[in-house]
Amino acid sequence: MLAAYAVVAALLLRDAPGRAVPAESLAQRLAATLRLRVTWQASALYAVAFGGYVAFSVYLPAYLKTAYGLAQADAANRMAGFVLLAVLMRPVGGWLSDRLGPARVLAGTLLVVVAGAVVQAFTPALAPLGTVAFLSMAAALGVGSGATFALVALLAPANKVGSVTGIVGAAGGLGGFVPPLLMGFIYGRYGTYALGLALLALVALAALLLDTTAVARTPAAPPGRA
Repeated sequence: MLAAYAVVAALLLRDAPGRAVPAESLAQRLAATLRLRVTWQASALYAVAFGGYVAFSVYLPAYLKTAYGLAQADAANRMAGFVLLAVLMRPVGGWLSDRLGPARVLAGTLLVVVAGAVVQAFTPALAPLGTVAFLSMAAALGVGSGATFALVALLAPANKVGSVTGIVGAAGGLGGFVPPLLMGFIYGRYGTYALGLALLALVALAALLLDTTAVARTPAAPPGRA
Protein backbone atom coordinates (compact mmCIF):
# COMPACT_ATOMS: atom_id res chain seq x y z
CA MET A 1 0.00 0.00 0.00
CA LEU A 2 2.83 2.39 0.79
CA ALA A 3 4.51 1.63 -2.52
CA ALA A 4 1.26 2.27 -4.39
CA TYR A 5 0.81 5.59 -2.59
CA ALA A 6 4.39 6.56 -3.46
CA VAL A 7 3.65 6.01 -7.17
CA VAL A 8 0.39 7.99 -6.99
CA ALA A 9 2.11 10.82 -5.10
CA ALA A 10 4.94 11.00 -7.62
CA LEU A 11 2.44 11.26 -10.48
CA LEU A 12 -0.09 13.65 -8.97
CA LEU A 13 1.36 15.77 -6.17
CA ARG A 14 2.94 19.11 -7.00
CA ASP A 15 4.49 21.93 -4.99
CA ALA A 16 2.25 24.86 -4.14
CA PRO A 17 2.45 27.79 -6.61
CA GLY A 18 5.01 30.34 -5.48
CA ARG A 19 6.66 27.96 -2.99
CA ALA A 20 9.93 29.42 -1.72
CA VAL A 21 12.73 26.91 -2.17
CA PRO A 22 15.08 26.86 0.87
CA ALA A 23 18.56 28.10 0.12
CA GLU A 24 20.21 26.11 2.94
CA SER A 25 21.02 22.41 2.78
CA LEU A 26 18.94 19.85 4.67
CA ALA A 27 21.71 19.46 7.26
CA GLN A 28 21.83 23.21 7.88
CA ARG A 29 18.03 23.42 8.27
CA LEU A 30 17.95 20.49 10.70
CA ALA A 31 20.81 21.96 12.71
CA ALA A 32 18.96 25.28 12.96
CA THR A 33 15.80 23.47 14.03
CA LEU A 34 17.65 21.55 16.74
CA ARG A 35 18.94 24.83 18.16
CA LEU A 36 15.39 26.00 18.86
CA ARG A 37 14.22 25.60 22.44
CA VAL A 38 10.68 24.76 21.33
CA THR A 39 11.97 21.72 19.41
CA TRP A 40 13.23 20.05 22.58
CA GLN A 41 10.36 21.20 24.76
CA ALA A 42 7.67 19.98 22.38
CA SER A 43 9.58 16.73 21.74
CA ALA A 44 9.65 15.95 25.45
CA LEU A 45 5.94 16.70 25.83
CA TYR A 46 4.96 14.72 22.74
CA ALA A 47 7.06 11.74 23.83
CA VAL A 48 4.83 11.57 26.91
CA ALA A 49 1.49 12.38 25.26
CA PHE A 50 1.59 10.58 21.92
CA GLY A 51 4.19 8.09 23.11
CA GLY A 52 1.95 7.26 26.06
CA TYR A 53 -1.01 6.12 24.04
CA VAL A 54 1.16 4.35 21.46
CA ALA A 55 2.78 2.44 24.33
CA PHE A 56 -0.59 1.50 25.81
CA SER A 57 -1.85 0.38 22.40
CA VAL A 58 1.09 -2.03 22.25
CA TYR A 59 1.20 -3.25 25.84
CA LEU A 60 -2.35 -2.89 27.20
CA PRO A 61 -3.58 -6.32 25.99
CA ALA A 62 -0.69 -8.09 27.72
CA TYR A 63 -1.22 -6.01 30.85
CA LEU A 64 -4.96 -6.75 31.02
CA LYS A 65 -4.40 -10.47 30.44
CA THR A 66 -1.74 -10.72 33.14
CA ALA A 67 -3.09 -8.31 35.77
CA TYR A 68 -6.81 -9.06 35.39
CA GLY A 69 -6.95 -12.48 33.73
CA LEU A 70 -8.92 -11.26 30.71
CA ALA A 71 -9.20 -13.34 27.57
CA GLN A 72 -7.17 -12.25 24.55
CA ALA A 73 -10.22 -11.04 22.61
CA ASP A 74 -11.60 -9.07 25.57
CA ALA A 75 -8.22 -7.45 26.26
CA ALA A 76 -7.82 -6.53 22.57
CA ASN A 77 -11.29 -4.97 22.46
CA ARG A 78 -10.56 -2.86 25.52
CA MET A 79 -7.27 -1.74 23.99
CA ALA A 80 -9.13 -0.75 20.81
CA GLY A 81 -11.52 1.35 22.90
CA PHE A 82 -8.58 3.04 24.62
CA VAL A 83 -6.92 3.92 21.31
CA LEU A 84 -10.16 5.04 19.67
CA LEU A 85 -10.91 7.43 22.52
CA ALA A 86 -7.38 8.84 22.42
CA VAL A 87 -7.57 9.41 18.65
CA LEU A 88 -10.99 11.07 18.87
CA MET A 89 -9.78 13.41 21.60
CA ARG A 90 -6.77 14.61 19.61
CA PRO A 91 -8.69 17.26 17.60
CA VAL A 92 -10.41 18.26 20.83
CA GLY A 93 -6.94 19.09 22.16
CA GLY A 94 -6.38 21.44 19.24
CA TRP A 95 -9.81 23.03 19.68
CA LEU A 96 -9.25 23.61 23.40
CA SER A 97 -5.76 25.00 22.71
CA ASP A 98 -7.23 27.63 20.39
CA ARG A 99 -9.45 28.83 23.24
CA LEU A 100 -7.42 28.26 26.41
CA GLY A 101 -3.83 28.13 25.15
CA PRO A 102 -1.84 24.92 24.58
CA ALA A 103 0.27 25.22 27.73
CA ARG A 104 -2.85 25.31 29.93
CA VAL A 105 -4.42 22.38 28.10
CA LEU A 106 -1.23 20.35 28.42
CA ALA A 107 -1.03 21.10 32.14
CA GLY A 108 -4.55 19.75 32.66
CA THR A 109 -3.98 16.63 30.60
CA LEU A 110 -0.67 15.77 32.25
CA LEU A 111 -2.27 16.15 35.67
CA VAL A 112 -4.92 13.62 34.64
CA VAL A 113 -2.21 11.21 33.46
CA VAL A 114 -0.36 11.52 36.77
CA ALA A 115 -3.55 10.79 38.72
CA GLY A 116 -4.57 7.90 36.46
CA ALA A 117 -1.14 6.25 36.61
CA VAL A 118 -1.00 6.56 40.41
CA VAL A 119 -4.45 4.98 40.76
CA GLN A 120 -3.63 2.16 38.35
CA ALA A 121 -0.32 1.43 40.10
CA PHE A 122 -2.41 -0.11 42.90
CA THR A 123 -4.19 -2.41 40.38
CA PRO A 124 -7.72 -1.50 41.47
CA ALA A 125 -10.76 -3.50 40.38
CA LEU A 126 -11.24 -3.14 36.66
CA ALA A 127 -14.86 -2.09 37.10
CA PRO A 128 -15.28 0.72 37.68
CA LEU A 129 -12.07 2.31 38.99
CA GLY A 130 -9.53 0.69 36.65
CA THR A 131 -11.67 1.40 33.60
CA VAL A 132 -12.16 5.03 34.66
CA ALA A 133 -8.40 5.42 35.21
CA PHE A 134 -7.49 4.01 31.80
CA LEU A 135 -10.17 5.88 29.85
CA SER A 136 -9.25 9.12 31.63
CA MET A 137 -5.61 8.62 30.63
CA ALA A 138 -6.67 7.79 27.06
CA ALA A 139 -8.67 11.01 26.74
CA ALA A 140 -5.90 13.06 28.37
CA LEU A 141 -3.14 11.62 26.18
CA GLY A 142 -5.21 12.30 23.05
CA VAL A 143 -5.94 15.88 24.08
CA GLY A 144 -2.29 16.39 25.02
CA SER A 145 -1.12 15.17 21.61
CA GLY A 146 -3.30 17.71 19.84
CA ALA A 147 -2.23 20.47 22.21
CA THR A 148 1.46 19.76 21.60
CA PHE A 149 1.19 20.56 17.90
CA ALA A 150 -0.83 23.66 18.74
CA LEU A 151 2.15 24.62 20.91
CA VAL A 152 4.54 24.12 17.99
CA ALA A 153 2.41 26.35 15.77
CA LEU A 154 2.42 29.03 18.47
CA LEU A 155 6.10 29.00 19.46
CA ALA A 156 8.05 27.88 16.38
CA PRO A 157 9.12 30.41 13.74
CA ALA A 158 6.88 30.17 10.66
CA ASN A 159 9.72 28.94 8.44
CA LYS A 160 10.63 26.19 10.92
CA VAL A 161 7.19 24.76 11.77
CA GLY A 162 7.53 21.86 9.33
CA SER A 163 11.00 20.90 10.55
CA VAL A 164 10.02 21.16 14.20
CA THR A 165 6.89 19.09 13.55
CA GLY A 166 8.96 16.32 11.96
CA ILE A 167 11.37 16.08 14.87
CA VAL A 168 8.56 16.23 17.43
CA GLY A 169 6.72 13.46 15.61
CA ALA A 170 9.83 11.29 15.71
CA ALA A 171 10.15 11.91 19.45
CA GLY A 172 6.57 10.71 19.89
CA GLY A 173 7.40 7.48 18.08
CA LEU A 174 10.41 6.89 20.32
CA GLY A 175 8.24 7.69 23.34
CA GLY A 176 5.93 4.85 22.36
CA PHE A 177 8.75 2.39 21.68
CA VAL A 178 10.53 2.43 25.04
CA PRO A 179 7.75 1.98 27.69
CA PRO A 180 6.53 -1.49 26.58
CA LEU A 181 10.09 -2.80 26.75
CA LEU A 182 10.53 -1.23 30.17
CA MET A 183 7.20 -2.55 31.47
CA GLY A 184 8.04 -6.05 30.25
CA PHE A 185 11.48 -5.92 31.85
CA ILE A 186 10.11 -4.69 35.18
CA TYR A 187 7.37 -7.34 35.26
CA GLY A 188 9.85 -10.08 34.34
CA ARG A 189 12.24 -8.93 37.07
CA TYR A 190 9.85 -8.07 39.90
CA GLY A 191 6.52 -9.69 38.96
CA THR A 192 4.57 -6.42 39.26
CA TYR A 193 3.42 -3.57 37.05
CA ALA A 194 3.20 -1.08 39.92
CA LEU A 195 6.74 0.23 39.47
CA GLY A 196 6.26 0.79 35.74
CA LEU A 197 3.05 2.76 36.31
CA ALA A 198 4.72 4.73 39.09
CA LEU A 199 7.47 5.65 36.62
CA LEU A 200 4.80 6.80 34.17
CA ALA A 201 3.37 9.05 36.87
CA LEU A 202 6.83 10.50 37.58
CA VAL A 203 7.56 11.12 33.89
CA ALA A 204 4.19 12.80 33.42
CA LEU A 205 4.86 14.91 36.52
CA ALA A 206 8.23 15.97 35.10
CA ALA A 207 6.50 16.92 31.82
CA LEU A 208 3.93 18.88 33.82
CA LEU A 209 6.68 20.84 35.56
CA LEU A 210 8.36 21.52 32.19
CA ASP A 211 5.08 22.75 30.76
CA THR A 212 4.15 25.01 33.66
CA THR A 213 7.61 26.56 33.99
CA ALA A 214 9.78 26.74 30.87
CA VAL A 215 7.10 26.25 28.21
CA ALA A 216 4.51 28.59 29.71
CA ARG A 217 7.13 31.37 29.86
CA THR A 218 8.38 30.96 26.27
CA PRO A 219 7.23 33.89 24.11
CA ALA A 220 5.22 33.14 21.00
CA ALA A 221 6.94 33.46 17.63
CA PRO A 222 6.07 36.67 15.75
CA PRO A 223 3.26 36.08 13.21
CA GLY A 224 4.50 35.50 9.69
CA ARG A 225 8.14 35.33 10.72
CA ALA A 226 10.26 33.94 7.90
